[in-house]
Amino acid sequence: MAPRPGSNSIPGGKPAPDPEPFKQSVAGCMRAISGDPELEVTFSGDRPGISGKTARLPDPSRKVSAKEIAVTRGLSDSMALKLACHDTKIHARHIPVGSDARAIFDAVEQARCEAVGARRMEGVASNLAAMLEDKYVRTVAPDINSREEAPLQDALSLIVRERLTGAAPPKAAVNLVDMWRDWVEQKAGAELDGLADTVENQDTFAEAFREVLKSLDMAEELGELDQEDNPEQNEDDGNNDESETGGEEDEDSGEREAAPQDMDMSGEEQDSGETEASDADMDDFAEEDMADAAEEPGESERRELPFSNKPPLSDYRVYTTQFDETIHAEDLCDAAELDRLRGFLDKQLTHLQGAVARLANRLQRKLMAQQSRGWDFDLEEGLLDTARLTRAVTDPMSPLAFKQERDTTFRDTVVTLLLDNSGSMRGRPITVAATCADILARTLERCGVKVEIHGFTTKAWKGGQSRESWIGTGKPPAPGRLNDLRHIIYKSADAPWRRARRNLGLMMREGLLKENIDGEALTWAHERLLGRPEQRRILMMISDGAPVDDCTLSVNPGNYLERHLRYVIEEIENRSPVQLIAIGIGHDVTRYYKRAVTIVDAEELAGAMTDQLADLFDDEAEQGDLRRARKRARNGR
Repeated sequence: MAPRPGSNSIPGGKPAPDPEPFKQSVAGCMRAISGDPELEVTFSGDRPGISGKTARLPDPSRKVSAKEIAVTRGLSDSMALKLACHDTKIHARHIPVGSDARAIFDAVEQARCEAVGARRMEGVASNLAAMLEDKYVRTVAPDINSREEAPLQDALSLIVRERLTGAAPPKAAVNLVDMWRDWVEQKAGAELDGLADTVENQDTFAEAFREVLKSLDMAEELGELDQEDNPEQNEDDGNNDESETGGEEDEDSGEREAAPQDMDMSGEEQDSGETEASDADMDDFAEEDMADAAEEPGESERRELPFSNKPPLSDYRVYTTQFDETIHAEDLCDAAELDRLRGFLDKQLTHLQGAVARLANRLQRKLMAQQSRGWDFDLEEGLLDTARLTRAVTDPMSPLAFKQERDTTFRDTVVTLLLDNSGSMRGRPITVAATCADILARTLERCGVKVEIHGFTTKAWKGGQSRESWIGTGKPPAPGRLNDLRHIIYKSADAPWRRARRNLGLMMREGLLKENIDGEALTWAHERLLGRPEQRRILMMISDGAPVDDCTLSVNPGNYLERHLRYVIEEIENRSPVQLIAIGIGHDVTRYYKRAVTIVDAEELAGAMTDQLADLFDDEAEQGDLRRARKRARNGR
């Protein structure tokens, strides 16, 4: 019998297989392996990952293959084993302070968790192997031919996996591992051999792997082992003696360091003729200065400490900016196409517009109320000031006893909405984001608040002309970012909403959404805001994941883009007048931003955006009230 019109089918008229049994099976296995029956497993087109109690896996295709099934199972097994075998407190106690050693430590800990499952269950080992093979096939790992192109953390994690499970590296990653194997084996082969005995104990394994890092000449990146949460640490075990000894040694070293400086000072005074003393007098003079240095430790030489006021440095670099572009939406698409895409956007979320509009109206009422809450006091006429009631009764002829409400000048404000235009936002997330940005911009414009709407993505997948240029110059080491940025201006602050409305439809264009480099996008949007004349500037980031660019990450440390994002966020939050807030769609952004909220479903975006902005304006109003109250108190009112 022919399938009904509109039913799921594949070419040939056969009904498409139902993916639900497969999804239920994978979800059940994840809960069983992780030991968490409350774990929620979702399937979508977004990037796989875990956020709180929710695990996100790729949605299976209509005609799923055996390879796709194995890769999906491998991803689920990897996440479940991390939940079951990883303790964040133990990890934090042992993790190195240096960025390179930290990246290696994180990658090897993931390999340890996966090895625990692979050693116990053959099926899990097979799934993980398929997942790793697919992971490295998607990168430039098969084409690597020099050590500079091969991330050490990837090579070392695969070497550790081989030691723990006996499984050879994936075929796609053989070149990557071979670039480092001889060097690693020569320096730390013996230490690596001992890891297999500690794989079941995270604490012991971490201590053993720190020894591996020492053998790999990374001792300076390890830092001190944090014993705060270690129950085996005996607080009274010789600590007092060690501290006393350490103090004596520090004093001795301080005296030894002060002596050459003091001798130089005395020598200069002798050369200038200001003092003429014998050798014995010079010795006495040096001893007195050394005693002063001992009484005021640290004055002779001040080192920069980790918590100094000096801004942190970033090792992030860009291979070339020649092919980057900042472009207006109307320049990427003709007017007719923009109109068609805008119509498509409106049809997609007709039911959502009413809910978003209600939230936006609530925000508008709140902002309007703040614009008319000021009073002028000590007037000859108006409303009777109750604070002057006693004076008005005892002396009716007394002037300046009235007040009058006035419209305050609402503080000049500009808001930038920075939207993640990466491929993982494809579908409903980007549609909801575009609609919310559209309605919110219209609302804020009514309140006299100017709004910019920007998007960020790349011009190509897995590297564009920047990567080709890098290859053409012989692939120099440590190239930094290797993709071409595309920053899109959908609406500038001075453009009225009615003129920029159709530009937001561009987000519906097929092929626009690619990869995301969040750190540089934040820097770009922040610099645009700094050039605005408004007194108050707000930057709202809307994203669904950490920064990802496969080409850049294949030749740099695995946390290269994420580390730069953290650096940019810290600079803006601590050293900029711009107020930064973030909303994560299915991705925990609270670990990056101080002021942030994470939502599970894109449908919650409208409420999150209006709530965050309302909170900011509420804080501003409260601070204004406090300033006025203090001013009245100073004036004796």
